[in-house]
This record gives sequence, structure tokens and C-alpha cells, in this order.
Amino acid sequence: MAEYKKKDCYVNRELSWLKFNERVLEEAEDTTVPILERLGFISIFQSNLDEFFMVRVGSLHDQMLLSNEVRDNKTTMTSKEQLRAIIKETTEIMLRKDCAYQNIMGELRQYGIHIKKYKDLAEKEQIALYAMFKKDIKPLLFPIILGKKQPIPFLRNKEIYGMAVLETKGGKRKIGIVPCSTPQCKRLLEVGLESGKFMLIEEVILHFLEKIFTGYKIVEKALIRIIRNADIDESSVYDEDLDYREHMAEVVKMRRKLSPVRMDISRNLSETIIKELCDYLKLEKKCVFQSSSPLDYGFMGCIKDYLRDKKETIYEKRRGKYPVMLEKGYVIPQIEKKDVLLSYPYETMEPFIRMLREASEDEEVVAIQMTLYRLAKNSQVVEALIQAAENGKEVNVLVELKARFDEENNINWSRKLEEAGCNVTYGLDGLKVHSKLCLITKRTENGVRYITHIGTGNYNETTACLYTDLSILTARQDIGEQVAEVFWCIFLGETIKETRDLLVAPNCLQNRILTIIDEEIEKAERGEKAYIGIKVNSLTDKAVIDKLICASKAGVEIQMIIRGICCLKPGIPGYTQNIQIKSIVGRLLEHSRIYIFGASGKHRKVYISSADLMTRNTLRRVEVAVPILDQTLQKRVEEIFSSLWKDNMKARQMLPDGNYQKVKKKEEAFCAQEFFYNH
Repeated sequence: MAEYKKKDCYVNRELSWLKFNERVLEEAEDTTVPILERLGFISIFQSNLDEFFMVRVGSLHDQMLLSNEVRDNKTTMTSKEQLRAIIKETTEIMLRKDCAYQNIMGELRQYGIHIKKYKDLAEKEQIALYAMFKKDIKPLLFPIILGKKQPIPFLRNKEIYGMAVLETKGGKRKIGIVPCSTPQCKRLLEVGLESGKFMLIEEVILHFLEKIFTGYKIVEKALIRIIRNADIDESSVYDEDLDYREHMAEVVKMRRKLSPVRMDISRNLSETIIKELCDYLKLEKKCVFQSSSPLDYGFMGCIKDYLRDKKETIYEKRRGKYPVMLEKGYVIPQIEKKDVLLSYPYETMEPFIRMLREASEDEEVVAIQMTLYRLAKNSQVVEALIQAAENGKEVNVLVELKARFDEENNINWSRKLEEAGCNVTYGLDGLKVHSKLCLITKRTENGVRYITHIGTGNYNETTACLYTDLSILTARQDIGEQVAEVFWCIFLGETIKETRDLLVAPNCLQNRILTIIDEEIEKAERGEKAYIGIKVNSLTDKAVIDKLICASKAGVEIQMIIRGICCLKPGIPGYTQNIQIKSIVGRLLEHSRIYIFGASGKHRKVYISSADLMTRNTLRRVEVAVPILDQTLQKRVEEIFSSLWKDNMKARQMLPDGNYQKVKKKEEAFCAQEFFYNH
């Protein structure tokens, strides 16, 4: 029998993330998923991978520039070793992505959808396509031939370019580059005499490169796409002459110009040309990946539009219901009578928006305070806050400008809030404010009273239809007072040092969780039943992981639903044999965070939280977990967790070797997300 050590319990963070994206790809490979949704999962897989390279791989590259000895604190892998493993895994999974795409496109033929190559077109179609290219596309292209007086142009992040090796009559070789992103032209062009035949515009441009670079022989050609590092430390480039918002706007511009970390190519190119391109871009050859499928899947919407009357090609449309706990009408008086739990997207966000609008007009309401992390493009939340400010309410808003890839949107909204008279602040030095808090302050005959909202997800109407999240609305004075203290500290540029019921990072979340786990360990050591249930997006915090290992060794039963990164292996004899881990990847993105401590009964503690169990959340952000104190609501959260645990359609079980397999159906098929929609 193998002898295990504690180090065998750990998984590298980056490799675990790649396993998560593999689970996303499995949805694209699953023929029980509607076909256009499968195409959508390929697009999600690709955008996930792009962001992973922009942020995580970019960060590893930066670490290597500083030192070759920076090591992962769990597996002790160096940055170089991690990059090597990432490239190997990425190469393999991109082959699967290409295969999944080809299978989907093959199945789409039965619906009359054909994405063609030029050689597949009839002669009349080829003639018509050239006429279209000459008249509508070529005039909008701006090709460049590289040379001593014309260095390589700046290749924009994630955009597609046509690249050709050109040979003069004298035998000299040069490289020509053509941007394929032409906003004036559709990405997917109808090219057939019958409807349903399409070509991607970049494939059209690539085919007609000889009509662009006239006077040259095309020796080699391919489409290329660059992914650039986006991991920029905004504090390291701080310009004290700019206010913070304008500084972040400059950071966004800088990110677009950082070094390449990956290049995708659509054709076989000679080693010589790949080396030359890598030299131009200062990119290592191992970071070049060939793909036989499109380099970007932004054309997917065109196909959906074409097949909009084929209902079987997409998921059945589901809409969130108005919460059963609330009657239609004024929301605040109902919250003052009882706590209310909202579950998105199965329930609509409408009551929360309504509550904000009521507060903006309520004469007793004197102030609204709120943290905003990611906002919808057309935000009703912001509109309600603006209305409140215009009605004379004190509106204090923290807009987190460091919400990665949402900085530009948040900068625009912060300006509008300020123009309306809201007091806007932009976070704390060195910390992101990721908590989801809204506090309405009322001055009544009985003194100051609070209405509090605490949630697991952003105040974003768009993601509230796509992500599963929980939030609580309460008039409990003790909870309101603690949230008021959190806001007081935030707006003074500080972090709260102590709390009573709330768990608040960075000072009193991780340590409190460790203490509560210790309580379960003590129960197990006394021979009592002990239990921990956790649902989060990711688990990487080593202190928490090590404490969970201790709990497992003591006999605590531990069930965890971790959608994404998980740096802990279950089922390792002598260490994690009492831990089970599942991941659910399906139609909706599982985003809610739930912590359950205690086997059952009145001493069980149940929290919902904005915080994943990652060091960045527990120690480097302002996060809030709130206890569910109402027994009816606590039971409901427990039932949500147990229903997710029962899932045998979209759940994968993590194995002791770190791999995942679909949960075996021992009972009737059960999909938790469909169950919640139906109940």
C-alpha cells in the first residue's frame, strides 16, 4: 500500500484552473446539451483561456523576470516549472477544443449552416465573393510590409491579423501583415447562392492576400492572434499628478500595450517564420499554439440569430420568478417584518431595485451606502442611486476601480454618480473592496433604523440572470449597526478590526473561519458528530486548506462544492479521507458562497459570503460573510446546498489524483439548476 505524505494533498493552482476549463469544454462535447449552447461553451472556454494567459501566465512571466526561485507555496513548483506544465496542458486541451468545434459544425449542417473555405465554393460563388472583397472589404484594409523603415506594427490584444511571407522576383523574403478587424464589415459573410453558407471575414482576407500584396509571391500565410499580459500592478505606476480615477484610466490604456504571452496561428508555418515572428514580438516559441478552428468565436451570435426559430438549438428560456417570500407592492415594510432571502437567477432582482427606489423617495430615509464592484452596462442600480441623490438623500458609494477588466465601465459610472451629487470613493490602499453591501439608514420616531442587504454576487442585473447568487435583506438592528461600522471604516480609508456576527476580511474572516473549524475538530475529538459544508468558486488559501486537512484527520465529515480552482485533493488516506469535493459546471455559473459548520440543530452556523477561500479574498480584500439567523432561511440555504450535492447531471467528483469524473447516477437523474427553476 502506498505511503502518503501531506504534500500529496496539494494541487497547483494554475493546473487546477486548467482542469476547471476542461470541465467547461466537456459541456461543449456533451451531445445532450443544445447545439448552440455547446458552441457557446467553446466560446466561454476560449475567453477563459485568454484571460488566464493575460493574468496568471502574465504574472508567472513577471515572477521569472524577478527570480527563478519564486515557488508555489503548496506544490513548491517554480514559475518556470508551472509555465512548462501549463503549456503542455494547453496544447493538449486545445486539440480537444478543435475537435469539439468540428463536431458541432458538422451537426449544424442539418440546420443548413455551413462555414466554408474558399475552395469549397462553386465557381459562381467564388466570383461573387471576389467582387464583394474588391468593393466592400479591400478599401478598408491597411496592410504593412515589415522592413528596416517599417518595424512590426503594434498588434492589438485578442485581434486577428492576416500574415504572409512574401517573395520578390529577386528572391528576397519579407513579412506582410493585414489587420482583419474591420468594424464596418460583418465577421460572418454570406457567400453562397443559397442561404446558410458563410465564410469568416478573416478567411476571406487570408485567401485574397495575393490581391493585397501585388507584385509578390505568397510563400506562406496564416492568421495570427496575440494575447498580451494584463497583469499590471497599478500601484507601481502611480502618478500622483493624476487623481485616482484618471490614474486608473491610464492603467487601462497601459494594459493594452503590455508584452505578448501567447500567439495563436491558424496554419502550419515554417520554423524559420515562427522564430522570426517570435523575435519581433519578444515571445518564446513554446508559447505559439496552432489551431484548426477559428481563433475567436465572436461570430456565434450571428449563427444564433440565423437559427432563432429553432428552439431545440438553445436552452429553454427561463425567467426568475418574483420571490415567494414577498408580496407585490412596497418592499421595505415587508423587510421590516421579516428577513428575506433572494436566490438569483431563480428569483428576480426586481425587489432589490424596487427597495432602492422606495428608499430614494421615503421621507424617513436619510442615507444610502453601497459597495459597487461590477455593474451592468445599463445599470438600474446606479439610476436608483442617482435618483436618491437628486431627492436630497446622502448617497455614499464605493466604486471599486480595480475590478479587473471592468475598470473602464466603473470609471464611467463613477463620473455619473459624482455628477448627480453622490459621494464616491475608490477603495482602500492595497486592498480591493469586493464585499456586496447596501445599507439604508432611516431616521424614525424610535431613532435610527437600518435596512441591510448583504449578498454573494455583484449588483449587476445582467449577471443576476446568469450567475447563481444569494442575498439577504434584513432590518435586524445588530446586523445594520455592524455594516454601518464597516462602511464607517471604509470611508475613513481603514479596515474594521473586530466584528460580532459578521465575518469581515481582511482582519476577521480567515482567522474566524479557522477558529470555527477548530470547534468542529474539538467535537470530533469528543466523539460527537462534526460537519463542514462549503460552496465557493475556488479554494487556494493554504491556511484554510491545512486546517481542513486537520479536521479530516480528526474525523470531521467535509463536503465541498468548488466550481473552479481547488488546491486540495480529497480521499488521501491518513489526511483527507473524510473530504469529498464536487464541481458543478452547467447552464448557469455557480457563484454563490455558502459556509456551513456543525452537523445539525440550533448550534449549526450557516453563512453566505462574498468571499472565496483564496488568500486574495481572505487577506487582501474587504469581504463580508453574514450569518443566516432566521431558522426558516437557514433551512432554505441548507436545502440549496444539499440539492446541489445531490446533482448527478452536471456535477463532477474530484478524485484523489486531482482529476474529475462525472458523478455516477446511482439514483434518478437530478439536475440541481433545473430543480431550482421548477421549484
